[in-house]
This record gives sequence, C-alpha cells and structure tokens, in this order.
Amino acid sequence: MKSLLIACAVIFMSCANAPSQKSSAPQENAELLVSESQGGTDKPGFKIIKDEKEFRNIIAGSFGTADLGKDSYVSYPKFPKNKKVVIYNLGTFRSGSHKIEEIKSVSVKNQILYVEVPAGEPSGGMEIQVISSPWFIFTVPADYKFTSVELKYSK
Repeated sequence: MKSLLIACAVIFMSCANAPSQKSSAPQENAELLVSESQGGTDKPGFKIIKDEKEFRNIIAGSFGTADLGKDSYVSYPKFPKNKKVVIYNLGTFRSGSHKIEEIKSVSVKNQILYVEVPAGEPSGGMEIQVISSPWFIFTVPADYKFTSVELKYSK
C-alpha cells in the first residue's frame, strides 16, 4: 500500500513539472478577437474592418444571432478603438480543423503583414470529408501599413 502511494505521488509530481502546452508569452502587438471554422470565402484574403457596425455585422453570423440590439447571453468582443481590425479568410479546405486559436506574432516587412500562427496538428485515421471555409478577426497596431497578409505556420 505504501509503495502504491509513493508511485502515485511520483506520477503526480512528474505531471506537475511538465511544461504547459500553451505558450504564456504575452502578445504585445496582436490580439485574436474571433475565429470560426465556417463562413469565410473560397479564396484566401483579408479586409480591414472600418467601424463597429461592420464588425458587428461580420461576427453576428458566427455567434448565430441576427439581432444584436437585444440582450443576449453571448459575450461579444469589443471593437478596439486604437488598432486596425483585420478579417482574414483562409480559403476552402476539404477536411481537418483549420480554425486559428492563437496568434504568436505579427510583423510587417515590405508592406506584407506576416501573421505567425501555430501549425495545425495532423489528425490520423479515416476522416469524413467536410468542406470548411475558416476565418478569423485580429487586431494589429494602427501604424502598421500593409497591402497583403501572409500566414506563417510554426511549431
């Protein structure tokens, strides 16, 4: 019995010392506001959202409600005042999950906004083919000037 208790304590301590899977580094220059696996366009591309009305119209469908004027149990993200708000459509995929859950970093070089996101984990086995058009909305500093957006996948 004593050895079983010691074995459990050793296993618990090894789990407690394991590094976290999620990065806890602060994202100083980008913030992910909304990410959805459906509703985007067929081709990759981006658009800068100009005002709160346009922002609310875009995210209304992602939360499954048409009337944003009434009280709702859904907590909508706030439209940031001092940042650029960008919607990025990833295009169409035939299988797997391509929803963006985190932005690691953003940078601008030669008027291209590079957005670094974690690489998706490959899923094994037979999958049912589902066509998806994922998209996400994120913010960047207002002084960033860019004419195109490129995703960089990292591990």
